[in-house]
Amino acid sequence: MSATSHASRARTRRNGGESASPVRRRPRLDNVAYLYLIPAFAFYGIFMLRPIAESIWISFFDWDGITESVWTGWDNYAAVINNPLIWEALLHSLVFIVFYALLPSVLALIFVAVISRIRVYGLTFFRAVLFIPYVLSTVVVAVAWRWIYDINGPLNNFLDAIGLGFLTRAWIGDFTTALPSVGLIGTWIMFGLGFVLFMAGAQKIPFDLYEAARLDGAGAVREFFAVTLPGLRGEISVALVLMITAALRNFDIVWNTTSGGPGTSTTVPSYYVYQGAFMTRDVGGASALAVLLTIIILAAVGLTMYLLKEKEPRQRTQLRRRARKEGSA
Repeated sequence: MSATSHASRARTRRNGGESASPVRRRPRLDNVAYLYLIPAFAFYGIFMLRPIAESIWISFFDWDGITESVWTGWDNYAAVINNPLIWEALLHSLVFIVFYALLPSVLALIFVAVISRIRVYGLTFFRAVLFIPYVLSTVVVAVAWRWIYDINGPLNNFLDAIGLGFLTRAWIGDFTTALPSVGLIGTWIMFGLGFVLFMAGAQKIPFDLYEAARLDGAGAVREFFAVTLPGLRGEISVALVLMITAALRNFDIVWNTTSGGPGTSTTVPSYYVYQGAFMTRDVGGASALAVLLTIIILAAVGLTMYLLKEKEPRQRTQLRRRARKEGSA
């Protein structure tokens, strides 16, 4: 007979023949385990937190990166806020959120809604192909799309071939089409990310919910809004955080396609950070702009996570309140 059986019988005798309730043990904290986290925290502190702290410190100086710096207080921040070019660049970033986050999310949700109702052969292959743009180097993507948008590129040749030659133009050299043309590159990149995340989330939704919705007479649209969309809340939150962050800190696609042009029609805040730090030698001003851009990104991420956080269903809340009342009575 095992020692566990003897202990159980002993507890039963101590409780007057009644079976003892299971004993809850508090999890034991092993301080040695925290030692394994020290290398990761040290790496994070040296290569992530320290540069951020230094950027904040430098933003209060007038410094060209070489000579002695001069304390200026909040002047760099005031110069950034009062610069209309920065506000124009920030407006471009907000437009990029439409192309980088909203448009690919809507397209991916439509694709997932259709695929969830039909059988698609080779889905794994298509999912891998659609995800490739997200893992490609953005420099490679920018060079490829610059060739596509060229005046003699395949896009204009295609328009000529189908009789729409009057639409041909230098897409990223035109003031009216440069910004949406660069934005569509972001849509192409982010669509694969959204599609993979949403497909993974859709496969976790119990099929019983779809059957119940269909028994209630729900059509495809109502089934999507009643079952699929609520079931993908977590995946949508993750996708939007990644996409909005990519839109606000966008630099390499812009730099390698238009370099902010024509004129200032495609400039973004990161462009001016690079220009101030490495071209005009205004390191203090560039640091101030980088700090403000970081704050904007954190605020956008926080707002997105707050709006899409998991909310407790009303029915579960009512059941919990009723249980509390019955317990207190």
